[in-house]
Amino acid sequence: MNFDLIVLGSGPGGYVAAIRASQLGLKTAIIEREALGGICLNWGCIPTKALLKSASVFQYIQHASDFGIEVSSPRADFGAVVKRSRNVADGMSKGVQFLMKKNKIEVIMGSGKLLPGKKVEVTGADGKKSEYSANHIIVATGGRSRVLPNLPQDGKKIIGYREAMTLPSKPARMVIVGSGAIGVEFAYFYQSMGTQVTIVEYMPQIVPVEDEEVSKALAKSFKSMGIEIMNSAEVTGVDTTGKGCKVTVKDASGEKTIDCDVVLSAVGVVSNIEGIGLEDVGIVTDKGKVVTDKYYQTNIPGYYAIGDCTAGQALAHVASAEGIICVEKIAGHHPQPLDYGNIPGCTYCTPEIASVGYTEKAAREAGYEIKVGKFPFSASGKASASGHKEGFVKLIFDARYGELLGAHMIGSNVTEMVAEAVALRKLETTGEELIKTVHPHPTMSEAIMEAAAAAYGEVIHL
Repeated sequence: MNFDLIVLGSGPGGYVAAIRASQLGLKTAIIEREALGGICLNWGCIPTKALLKSASVFQYIQHASDFGIEVSSPRADFGAVVKRSRNVADGMSKGVQFLMKKNKIEVIMGSGKLLPGKKVEVTGADGKKSEYSANHIIVATGGRSRVLPNLPQDGKKIIGYREAMTLPSKPARMVIVGSGAIGVEFAYFYQSMGTQVTIVEYMPQIVPVEDEEVSKALAKSFKSMGIEIMNSAEVTGVDTTGKGCKVTVKDASGEKTIDCDVVLSAVGVVSNIEGIGLEDVGIVTDKGKVVTDKYYQTNIPGYYAIGDCTAGQALAHVASAEGIICVEKIAGHHPQPLDYGNIPGCTYCTPEIASVGYTEKAAREAGYEIKVGKFPFSASGKASASGHKEGFVKLIFDARYGELLGAHMIGSNVTEMVAEAVALRKLETTGEELIKTVHPHPTMSEAIMEAAAAAYGEVIHL
């Protein structure tokens, strides 16, 4: 069968690229070896947010008396929480199936392998092989949990994020190695469910890519929940011969052993580029990533790559944006290359974290003279009324031109607020213009305007 475009992988990069291609009149097929929607919809973004919602609801109920409501003996049914998460994921995957039919995209189930001459060989579940050709082929094979030599995952005692979403029972104690978004989200979830969680982070602060003030605020919040945090520490070994795990951790004070039931390795992701025929075609890779130009063309004409298997940020919304740009270029349009300096990052623990652009430290290191404004939610009327006074908004401006260099938020619902900062940066809005942009009252988003005013010495409610 011949197509204008074949997409290998149906995650948020692949299925979005396929839909946009179909919209542009390209006869399109998508190849998927497991489930439509990829890791994000089935084992990542969506089901983890379902788990986190259950955790936040449970916490709400436990603190209902703060809102004048009495609830007696609330209990979390761990199995039901996991089942709800899986149901949400299944529903989203069915939604992608509908979108494929709506957009007349051919869905081919099986494991795909690139062949020279713009062809793909697909091996079905029954072992039968079929061959397809296309004028253009996009690799969107995503990534998987990174496995460290000293943390070999067995899927039972040492697990990755996938197993963490479907444990048969709630562990009493868990050690989480790594404190990026995956690590801290699961730390919040399991601690809320009643598990005693210890985070081991190699860097001096948790969520190390975030602004230092945000990292310190999250650490303070987590410690108040009872989560133990070990910074500047590394796991040197795990003994799984007994009933549980004995985790050896080394830090500045020496080595110590932590007993737990399960170790969650959350040390990042690695690209799925093995066994898909890149070498057979001659496609160049570097440091485990497919090398592309700014429109995602590889070194071999007609072959492209997007998402986690390339060098950009490993985020679902990045993969989707890359997929759209890629197919629009293929279709003869003139899309702008993606600005990787204006990509929002979100972490969905409680309190939430959202950020875009330079941290304060990075802006200073880049040589900018800056203005910094910070507005705490403790001074927000909406935050007080809703019982979410924890956190703040911090904005960093170029003192010379007023450009918004970075925005960093921690608090309730900030993942829904950060898009404003992304748009402000895209539109090159100045700090003074932001101050004069009327925000509705009472809202959490007023904190963005107030933080800008604070940077320019004009803050009203602080």
